[in-house]
Amino acid sequence: MNQQRCGWVKLDDPVYVEYHDKEWGRAIHDDKALFELFSLETQSAGLSWLTVLKKRKGYREVFEGFDIARVAKYDDADIDKIVDSGLVIKSRPKIAAIINNAKCFETIIEEFGSIDNYFWSKVGGRQIINDVPDYKTAVCHTNISDEITKELKKRGFKFIGSTTIYAFMQACGMVNDHENSCFCK
Repeated sequence: MNQQRCGWVKLDDPVYVEYHDKEWGRAIHDDKALFELFSLETQSAGLSWLTVLKKRKGYREVFEGFDIARVAKYDDADIDKIVDSGLVIKSRPKIAAIINNAKCFETIIEEFGSIDNYFWSKVGGRQIINDVPDYKTAVCHTNISDEITKELKKRGFKFIGSTTIYAFMQACGMVNDHENSCFCK
């Protein structure tokens, strides 16, 4: 039986279908998983999300399963090794941003207890479920993503903007923007 999915899903690509069906829009509260999704969203600037998803395994390998404490200690030699690995998108500034952001997340963890506490406090601890008749009409940023972006930039985060933050909010389930007709709604 064929299930109705969001219109943005490339049905001929099993990676995309699985991501949509099992991850996108589902609430995530694990700090490591949140760090991973946040990092991957920063990599997608100027690229398709599918390009990043297909390199996900490589990112997990070179960033040691997105262990925040380990990644925060990476240096220029580690960046060179990652760029040369061929396992990830070869953008030195984007790779450096993941390391920088890991350091920034360490401060957030100290202050808020977890990355989860920080982000989910921005939506009152509850998923926002939007009315999305067609993904083409869905918003790409909100006042909340604008606010988070300003705050994170002040904290030193790199390769972020309100659209990237909103995409992260969708990915980790802070926002459910599945189309109304989608079986995941």
